[in-house]
Amino acid sequence: MTFTMHTKADLDLASEVQQLLFPKGSPRCQWCCIGSKNRMARGLGGDYFDFIPLADGCQVVFLGDVTGHGLQASVVMALLYGFIHRGTAENCNPLDMAARVNDFLFSFARRSRRLDHFFSTTLFYGVIDPATLEMRYINNGHVTPLVRRGHKVKHLAATGQPLGYFEQPEIIMDHFYFQPDDRFLLYTDGLVEAFNPKRQAFGMPGLERLLRHHRGNHIDFLDALFQALASFGAPDPPEDDCTAIAIDFHENAR
Repeated sequence: MTFTMHTKADLDLASEVQQLLFPKGSPRCQWCCIGSKNRMARGLGGDYFDFIPLADGCQVVFLGDVTGHGLQASVVMALLYGFIHRGTAENCNPLDMAARVNDFLFSFARRSRRLDHFFSTTLFYGVIDPATLEMRYINNGHVTPLVRRGHKVKHLAATGQPLGYFEQPEIIMDHFYFQPDDRFLLYTDGLVEAFNPKRQAFGMPGLERLLRHHRGNHIDFLDALFQALASFGAPDPPEDDCTAIAIDFHENAR
């Protein structure tokens, strides 16, 4: 019994430490508002994300999902989080970042065939230029980001395979131009794959419907999204890690 109590205390502490890695506020921008919301399935998890303002005024946003859940995923997640942060300071080119993350993970995967699949991740990594609202990005295996423009929802397709599985994966960089009043939504698959007691999935249609019709600000939207999951009957804590990032582009952008 004493061992179990100490184990839970250690896991709770590790969860608190992991939460310190996540941003506690949003970058102060004249051209956009950024918000995020996160729920881990087991206190510890494999979702990781951040917003990094660059010296030239550009904004980096990244979101990834490590294979698996719980303690092992949190270890790999912490390694990746630090690696991407340091790498962004040196070279924030999305294409180069994806290649370096893959090499980093693959170097660990080589060490154990039994554990190699744990050293893999999906990754969305974008750099937004506020002067033009152009975003250069890679999306390696991550679920489809969404952009609400008026009453329409655009999908930004994946640009390559998840990272860490292959020594030389397919990696392509793409571009997207935002417009004032756009809302950009990044999320992890735990949201759309959340199931209710009838084993029905929340799904992409539910997410798109909320994104299309919600007219509050980015924080209200994130609250509404997680409330919609609760009303749908998804468990709390969730069966899979759930993270969402909403970016609203201002009217006076550009």
